[in-house]
Amino acid sequence: MSETRDDTFVSGYLLYLLAASSEEASAQFHDHIRAQGLRVPEWRVLACLVDNDAMMITRLAKLSLMEQSRMTRIVDQMDARGLVTRVADDKDKRRVRVRLTDAGRALAESLVTDARTHEARLLSALADTDAARIKGVLRTLLDVLDRPGEGV
Repeated sequence: MSETRDDTFVSGYLLYLLAASSEEASAQFHDHIRAQGLRVPEWRVLACLVDNDAMMITRLAKLSLMEQSRMTRIVDQMDARGLVTRVADDKDKRRVRVRLTDAGRALAESLVTDARTHEARLLSALADTDAARIKGVLRTLLDVLDRPGEGV
């Protein structure tokens, strides 16, 4: 039995295809992130905040694919490095939001430019309509998975 068969369960299983594609594409970009002196979780925080500054830890953790307790530690470390800062919520002073510092914003914007270049290189093998369709389908899938009671 050949290891390159494409009619096996795994080779056609959506979750494997999603995970393997993400793993390989992310590994390439994560090497670049580490070369910039960042850890992957820090990159995720910067990427989330670049367009949505002043985000609550809970939302930031969800978007960054991390548990809230881990996110809190990451934010503490990034705050100590001068990349982010905590600010009180305008409406409820008990709530805390995370914001990019000027240095954090400059780094985030530079890395987002790099990420877009990396993404364009990855998608260059596809027609523009295929890339747009894939992103749309994945957004729909995430919406469906985010609904209560939609699991196994």
